[in-house]
This record gives sequence, C-alpha cells and structure tokens, in this order.
Amino acid sequence: MGLLTIFLGGVATTSFVAGFRYIKQWYLKEQKNIQLQKENAESQLQLLTAQVHPHFLFNTLNNIYSQTQTESPKGSKMIMELSDMLRYILTEGSKALVPLQKELVMIQDYINLEKIRYGNKLDLHLSIPPNSGHLQIAPLMLLPFIENCFKHGASKFLNAPWINLKIEINGKALHMKLINGKTSEHLASQQRPGTGIGNVKKRLELQYPGKYALQINDDQEVFIVNLKMELTTDTSMSANSNSETHLSYA
Repeated sequence: MGLLTIFLGGVATTSFVAGFRYIKQWYLKEQKNIQLQKENAESQLQLLTAQVHPHFLFNTLNNIYSQTQTESPKGSKMIMELSDMLRYILTEGSKALVPLQKELVMIQDYINLEKIRYGNKLDLHLSIPPNSGHLQIAPLMLLPFIENCFKHGASKFLNAPWINLKIEINGKALHMKLINGKTSEHLASQQRPGTGIGNVKKRLELQYPGKYALQINDDQEVFIVNLKMELTTDTSMSANSNSETHLSYA
C-alpha cells in the first residue's frame, strides 16, 4: 500500500510538472505571437506614414494655397482651414488628452469650412467659449456629433438648413447642446446610427465611465444631442482645482 501511494504520488508530481511545462511553453508561444503581431502592425503603420509623410502633405497644401490665393480666394481659405484640421488630427489625434482649447479651435475650423460651403444658405447659431482654462479632453470627441449634423441635417435641406450649437463650461463640466433640422423624408436614414457616433459612444464609455451623460433625441424634423462631460485639468498648469462636478439633466 505504501509503495502504491508513493507511485501514485510520483505520477501526480510528474503530471503536474509536465502540465506546468506545457502551460509555460504555450504562454511563451502566445506572447511571441502577440509581439510579432504588434511589430507587424507597427511596421505597417510606419510604412503608411512613410508613404504619406505629413511634411509632403502640408507642403503640397501650401503650394496649392499659394496658387489659389489670387485665382480663388474662397478655395484658398478652405485649403487653409483644412490644413489646420489635418495638422491637429496628425499631431494631437493619437494622444490620450489634449487641451480643450485646441479641440474647440479645431471644431471652429471645421465649421468655418462648412460655412464656406453653404454660404448664406446656412442659418447657424454658434456659441463656443473663447477661453477653456486648463481643461483637457480626449481628442476628436466632439467633432463626430457636429459632423453628423451637417451630413444628415444641413446637407439634406435644399433651401434653409439650420444648426444651433452651444458649448458651455462650468468648472470642470462641459455641456454641449447641438440641434439641427432635418427633412422627414430622411428620417429613416438618420435613425440608423453612423459609425462615427457609434465609435464616440464606445469611447465615452471607455474613457469617461460614470463621468458623462449623453442624450440623443431623434424627432421627425429635429435632431438633438445633449452631452455633459466631467473633464480633467492639466495639473502641470493648474494644481489647485479640487471641485467635484455632478452631471444631471434638468
């Protein structure tokens, strides 16, 4: 009986060691595969960046801008606004947080582009704070909502497109209310959430869990976005802001 116990104990120990070695080998192999996939993705990104280098892109835009200044002042202004937007996306878009002021300037650049496109047809009511203090926000978080109201709202109106955008800052709280008119025949298409809006919802849940409130009303002739977010401050510039913000809809 004693020999049997020793034998079974030895078998169990051997099995355990063999199993441990197998798990270790599997883990190392998986880690190697993950590393290879990461390096492959980085190589592809570097290749893409090399193919369309930002310096080449902006030099080309500057050349086009110079050519159109005299021949087409309107086109020249559009190129300048687009250049500023691309520069922001390329330099700031991959960061975790950016100054809110930069985000608001980029939004203003985008709206200026659309204003040139629509001319006097667009009825635009715009309220953006001139100074956002030291607040920070995840980049490109607000733009998809604004782009959506032009794409699915203003562009569908033949005569009188209208948009109302108001952004307010109260302490660390940002409140954006965005309203655009839409035609009833395009109701079905707007009820299907676009990729941009869907991505922003996921980003809000991941980056601002419990610190945002989003309400979207899709009525027959109007589309309303209410977004409230609790932002952070740049501690390197402002070290004495400890106020708490409670988000709620009135």
